[in-house]
Amino acid sequence: MMKVILFSSLHQEHREYTEIWLKKHGFKYHGMIMGKPRGGNYHWIDNHLVKATRYRGRFTDLIEKQVTIEVFDDEKDSI
Repeated sequence: MMKVILFSSLHQEHREYTEIWLKKHGFKYHGMIMGKPRGGNYHWIDNHLVKATRYRGRFTDLIEKQVTIEVFDDEKDSI
């Protein structure tokens, strides 16, 4: 089962208010990570497959789309 984890740039002190707002507006999720870097200038690194969706103001059905992404060249010999 895929879990929905919200990744917010709001600070931890805003967690309770954010959870109240999300519940009031019917958002369903499994967890929330606070303190995301602002401005989108970061690169998520994880040892597991991570799926991400940019939120642009409304939720729609998810569709499949092929895009180009940057990844580590892990086929090179390690140092």
